[in-house]
Amino acid sequence: MEVYIEEDYNALSQRAVDIIAAFLKEKPEAVLGLATGSTPLKIYEMLSEKCNKKEISFKKVKTFNLDEYCGLTSADKQSYHYFMKQNLFLKTDIDEKNTFFPTDFKLLHNFYDAKIKASGGIDLQVLGIGRDGHIGFNEPGSKFSSRTRKVSLAKPTIEDNARFFKSMKDVPRKAVTMGIATIMETKKIILIASGEKKSEAIFNALSGPVTTKVPASILQRHKNVIVILDKESAKKLKNNPGL
Repeated sequence: MEVYIEEDYNALSQRAVDIIAAFLKEKPEAVLGLATGSTPLKIYEMLSEKCNKKEISFKKVKTFNLDEYCGLTSADKQSYHYFMKQNLFLKTDIDEKNTFFPTDFKLLHNFYDAKIKASGGIDLQVLGIGRDGHIGFNEPGSKFSSRTRKVSLAKPTIEDNARFFKSMKDVPRKAVTMGIATIMETKKIILIASGEKKSEAIFNALSGPVTTKVPASILQRHKNVIVILDKESAKKLKNNPGL
């Protein structure tokens, strides 16, 4: 596991973009796993700029999103379909026929995991982390053997997501997410985190025991993980130089 602690959010975003861009230059037909939320926003903005400058291309790329809310159409402004279109897909040369979401498939894991496998597996997965250590929507208690499935969202996740909705009652309570086993089959993972609110989760994930209570802790067992943090999210790692 490689851990980079950058000065701030912009610097961590730049580090991630440099890695992803270099990867796409080396493998233009890469299969990418993508995350949503506020943390990867700058990354997608910078990747779009590079694409528009012809420094990289998404023409041959396939993407699989980590998760999606249940009950929202792809046109809903709070859906992850909409998020990805507005922040990356419509700003690059990607073929939207090559972009996939777990709710696209009626039988969920049977089709989504099979589609990933048929595409050669995910080469590079971008991951964020929740305050409770969740990855994707794999909440604490999720089995490490879990596959893509429908899940109920935990209270802290619902509370965190409420800022994107008009009221708490509008926040979806269920979602479909890649499972932990699905994520762990990814060839390379970039885990990003920003802000002091994520510092406890990062500490537990990177230096605590591997436990289903902190789903992200399973990443300690992955052979190719790059963790990119800003100083605020890395605060609790300062006394842990062994990382």
